[in-house]
Amino acid sequence: MASSPGSNAALADQKGTHSEVSQAKKSQHAEEAIFYKNCRAAYLTVFKSSLENIKSKEQLTLVLQQAGRNPSQKTINKYWTSQTTALNFDDFCTILKEETPAAKTELLEAFGKIDTDNTGYILHDELHKLLTTEGEKMTLDEVNAITKLPDFNCNGKLDYKKFCDLYMTTSEQCCRTALEKLEADDRLRHRQFGSEAETSPEGLTLPVSKPSLKTLRKTDHKPAPTKGDSRTSSRPAQSCKASSSSTISVCASSNRSTNLIEPSTMKEWQCAQSKGCFYLEEDGEIVSHKYRLHLPQRSTVCITIKPLHLRQIEGKSCHWLSVDTVLYVLKENETQENLQLVCFTDHQNKEMFGWKGELPSGVYWLLPFTTGCRLKKVKTPIAGEAKLVYRDEDGELALTKEFRAALLDIFETIDLDGNGLLSLEEYNFFELRTSGETCDEEVWAICKENFDMKKNELTRQGFMDLNLMEANDREGDPSDLWVTLLSLGYNKALEMTEACPFVIDICAEKCKPRIKAIYLEAGSWQLNRAICKSVVNKGDAKVMDGCENIIVYTHRTGMRITSVIENKSDNKVIVHVNNEQSRNCQSNRGLAVFAVEVAPKSTMVSQHVMPLNEQEEWLYNCVHSLLR
Repeated sequence: MASSPGSNAALADQKGTHSEVSQAKKSQHAEEAIFYKNCRAAYLTVFKSSLENIKSKEQLTLVLQQAGRNPSQKTINKYWTSQTTALNFDDFCTILKEETPAAKTELLEAFGKIDTDNTGYILHDELHKLLTTEGEKMTLDEVNAITKLPDFNCNGKLDYKKFCDLYMTTSEQCCRTALEKLEADDRLRHRQFGSEAETSPEGLTLPVSKPSLKTLRKTDHKPAPTKGDSRTSSRPAQSCKASSSSTISVCASSNRSTNLIEPSTMKEWQCAQSKGCFYLEEDGEIVSHKYRLHLPQRSTVCITIKPLHLRQIEGKSCHWLSVDTVLYVLKENETQENLQLVCFTDHQNKEMFGWKGELPSGVYWLLPFTTGCRLKKVKTPIAGEAKLVYRDEDGELALTKEFRAALLDIFETIDLDGNGLLSLEEYNFFELRTSGETCDEEVWAICKENFDMKKNELTRQGFMDLNLMEANDREGDPSDLWVTLLSLGYNKALEMTEACPFVIDICAEKCKPRIKAIYLEAGSWQLNRAICKSVVNKGDAKVMDGCENIIVYTHRTGMRITSVIENKSDNKVIVHVNNEQSRNCQSNRGLAVFAVEVAPKSTMVSQHVMPLNEQEEWLYNCVHSLLR
């Protein structure tokens, strides 16, 4: 049947739109390719391989300078915190996306605000005063290093236009030198996507130092990347020589299965319980309590973990109730270092995950885990900052109703054994999280003299009074109180958006189990190994077509899908991961397309995926491809 002129025009418009979208995607891929190439060039100027980690602040500064950045100490501290032990290449790529280089116009504009007469010069005395007293203060030696350079200093004045020219030239030279080296060295160029065996490049050129502009650059406070291999790469898709695809379709009704059936005789079993919490760090890493479990004799046990229900406050969201939780159970043998995965909570009943079976007597470690699909950094606009304290009719400081409600929830969360009191151990977990320090017996005795306690444990009222004392110490300034609240996952509207309290229940048929919180820390290599092993043991294994040494394991547990990559070869590999055909899904990586590096003879998590909307069907369609 002949088509009408109107339908032909619509078809032409549709084709035109499709062409524009296609061109836009090509342009985006081209930009990503250039960005990634610049990242590789800078990284390989300092390191022999992209598999090497950044292991110090000095190395981070050096490699950022090679990429044309001029990081201040404040910027370095944002990404290298007291908890950081290493940053990998993917972390470096993420930092470069966050820390864009200053444009010449921005620098001139910043200097122009000081040079109000528009002379093109700034007096050294004025520059010294500005840079050593305002913003992120520089030392006298650092300022002198700028003012003593003859190229742009004369008669006690700084020619800031020449300074900006030199700054930009040096920055561009750093990038150009790195790229030239990458292009000139055939081994480095071929190693761009990790397909070649590692060799040591010789004759690495020394990095070029740059003039410092610590106070003239604006630093946006954005989340820093996580450490280790858990970050996604900014790498574009390249040609692939092997691939493996996995497809799982999940109905809305099966998102929360009811496989976990508690026995009717559970009431006669002996139980132990402990609460805990996942806390989201500034760099995206997740910290949680770790536990030791003691079973005095062999017994059938039921182990569950679920988000902790706190009081529902009208108008306040309970974001943490949708956060996924899982508990890995590891058996302690001769040493704590030698832990063996025994089981994990792989059955789901609504928001609860559990496991039921028989365990021998002995000591076990319980390692809570959440994927990060739902507990992650969110940018939610907040109308205004909540008020924490006020002065009553007598002029005395008092806690607001909203702040008291938040403190009661905090108390409920940190009261790990649920007895309505805070022991010294429980309070120290709170102190460790909020201040990085702990109290000793002597300090606790002083608390006992000043605040309400029962059986040497702090009551709710005592906890309230302690926070009121802190407000009084600062004469009503809530700054320290906000430090506490923010470290516990609250935002300025007193909503808990970056933490997830949970509760663990252990029930045993033949003995009394004992559980105790031991640590509050980020996920360890033991946890990562346990996750990989659980997926390898229970998941669907697929060998990459054309590469029998690369195996992708995929395992679904309730509303969570995890994929793990095993590299049996003697060389590191880079695997491209594409989720673009998935529907109603979110990955803990935060991207639909990314790449991961897998070291030789190793196994690593590729990604965790969950539904965006549990009430709707979701489709997991992922293609893992080996890059050339």
